[in-house]
Amino acid sequence: MFNILVVEDDNSLRRLISAALRQNGYRPLTAENGEAALEVLDSEHIDLVIADIMMPKMDGFELTEALRGSGSNIPVLIVTAKMDFSDKQKGFSLGADDYMVKPIEIGELILRVGALLRRAQIAHEHMLTVGNVTLDYNALTVSCGGNVETLPKKEFYLLFMLLSYPNVIFTRRQLLDELWGMENDVDERTVDVHIRRLRERYESCPDFEIVTVRGLGYKAIKKA
Repeated sequence: MFNILVVEDDNSLRRLISAALRQNGYRPLTAENGEAALEVLDSEHIDLVIADIMMPKMDGFELTEALRGSGSNIPVLIVTAKMDFSDKQKGFSLGADDYMVKPIEIGELILRVGALLRRAQIAHEHMLTVGNVTLDYNALTVSCGGNVETLPKKEFYLLFMLLSYPNVIFTRRQLLDELWGMENDVDERTVDVHIRRLRERYESCPDFEIVTVRGLGYKAIKKA
């Protein structure tokens, strides 16, 4: 079970988010400000932090900065009442991973939490083996049939993600949000282009196949 730390000074919203996380299989822990959050982080393993920006004593920006300054790579989802690009820019520059504006839609929050946790899991696993195929996350290389090839970053991340969750269907929007994030010059056709390139590279690979699920998206299946 993933531990999610909810850092929010609004009691009602803190309880609402915690209840939604619990209903979706997560274990929520709470703190009313950044200072209290750091105390929780000292005593509990935390997989992801949801933090409001405007809080007393230590706000969400300061908490994010403290985490990144200590070398922590825990995903941070910032929540704020202000729809201000400068705030968004500051959050990402300090190391936040995602951003939501109040009033938040709980269903969207749960989707974003899942996306951030998947990204973090992929980043931490580093190596992935499927049959005789080995993917090295650090080197961006794929070894297949004795040949080792270095892939462009997005192609590698896309393949790594699909093979990390065999038989799981990802929509184009999910893949776009998780791998391209806040980039503005991409759309869902970008995913199709990268899928096509991967298929051309590995059409003769006997260990896996990338399948189109009509009307839904893509999935990888293991052949071996």
